[in-house]
Formats: sequence, structure tokens, C-alpha cells
Amino acid sequence: YNFNHERWGFIAQATEFARVCMDEATRYALRRRTFGKTLIEHPVIRAKVGEMARQIESTHAMLELLTYQMTKMPKKEQMTKLAADSALIKVQATKMFEYCAREAAQIFGGNSYIRGGQGEKVERLYREVRAMAIPGGSEEIMIDLAVRQILKPIKKL
Repeated sequence: YNFNHERWGFIAQATEFARVCMDEATRYALRRRTFGKTLIEHPVIRAKVGEMARQIESTHAMLELLTYQMTKMPKKEQMTKLAADSALIKVQATKMFEYCAREAAQIFGGNSYIRGGQGEKVERLYREVRAMAIPGGSEEIMIDLAVRQILKPIKKL
């Protein structure tokens, strides 16, 4: 047995937490006013939200594909064919979550460093990012595992 299912859970959590960061930052940017207009009216803020959305949706698509494959393949086949994919998607998901938490904190400014208040969720998620990246295999270990899995059939040629 390998850790594909455990990694799937971390991928799903990281993706959802990143979505929470984006949603909270977007709601805040719609309310907060600077220089006579809302934050969301500033192009740089829209670019941040757009990049968060792009990364979240692409990671979610990879999660959906992995989920489909896990439901259609026998467990023994999953162990060999999905190990590299689940490892790489976990790396993508945790890096994407870290990016979204950081960008949401940027949008919230000082409010993202205060426990409680407007930036409470973002502050908490920003602290939790590393706790999502390490269990189930750190990013460096996941990349190494994926490369070793990818090389197995090539070495047989």
C-alpha cells in the first residue's frame, strides 16, 4: 500500500483552503476603499485575484482527473500508475495554497496579521500552509518520488 489516498486528501484540503483565501480576499477587496475607490478597482488587485483563480482551477482540474482515475483503477494498478501523479499534484496543490495565502495576506495588508477580525481566516490559513506541505511527503521528497516513478519504465528500454 502506498500513500496515494492520503495525498489525495491533502490535495483536496489545500485546494479548498486556497479557494477560501481567494474568496475572503475578494470579498475584502470589494469592501475596502483606498484612494477613493475599492481595492478591486485597482488593476494589481484584480491581477492577484485572477492569478489565484487560475492556479486554483487548474489544480482542481488535476484533482478531478486523479479522483476519476482512482475510482476506475484497481488498487494494485493505482499503486504503480498513480504514485507519480499524486506526488506531483500534491506539490502543485501545496505550492498553490501557499501562493494564495500569501497573496490574500497582501490584499488584506495588516489585517491578515491580527488574530480575529476581518482577516482572521487568512491569518489562520497562512500559518497552516507548511502543515499542509509536509505530511504525506514533503515537496522535495514528492518531486524525487515522481521522477523515480517516471524513470522506472524508461530504464527498462
